[in-house]
Amino acid sequence: MLIEQCVYANRWRAVTPAAKGLLALGALVAAFIVASRPAVGLLLAVLVATVPVVGAGVRAGHYARIAWPPLSFLLIGGLSMLVAVDLQQGSINLHLQSQHEVFVVVARSCGALAALLLLVTTTPLTDLIALLRRMKTPELLLDIMVLCYRVLFVFSESVHDMQTAQAARLGYADARRSLHSLGSLAANLLAQVWQRSRGLHQAALARNNDGPLRFLAPTFAQAGRHTAFAAIAALALVAASLWLRSGV
Repeated sequence: MLIEQCVYANRWRAVTPAAKGLLALGALVAAFIVASRPAVGLLLAVLVATVPVVGAGVRAGHYARIAWPPLSFLLIGGLSMLVAVDLQQGSINLHLQSQHEVFVVVARSCGALAALLLLVTTTPLTDLIALLRRMKTPELLLDIMVLCYRVLFVFSESVHDMQTAQAARLGYADARRSLHSLGSLAANLLAQVWQRSRGLHQAALARNNDGPLRFLAPTFAQAGRHTAFAAIAALALVAASLWLRSGV
């Protein structure tokens, strides 16, 4: 998966997830602070988006491919808030008076998305789970996260194998065959989801569900130093956001 390639190949792989989490939290708080000024909020989002690319060495093409789906959904949602459809009169109206509110929402969402991608593209999920466990997150929630994370790769491989087999039988030669192959793939995948979920349930019953799913947590050199630097950067970002919001 594309995100996995980024999190294991970037320069911040050896940095403690607590430091990256603090930096992402500071960016998130700053995005909410400057959202009242949409231009500044969008500038902040761009600045935060450059951090994993320039600082952590995440490929710009990979970052753009990861950010494009949520960003396109966000832009479509912003455009839909400007348009009002009156089904009774059959008219479409533009709410030009609400432009500022829409821009505020879009700027805030872009900043929050950039802060999330800062963490997601530089930190493996296993490190995040270890961090959440140290923060006393309920073990049931962590177990669900681990299972979902594992199943994603299993189903991704299953989809790839089925698509390869269908393509070898010219299942995507034309539009009609492509539609039929897509339906067959969805039906077979649904059956596999059911079978594998039942197998996971039986495996949990076989071991009497005796405790949470645990993994060896990696150790990070200079964790305290990295966390202190991240805290200083996050505080500086929040302070700069407060200064910019004041209209200076």
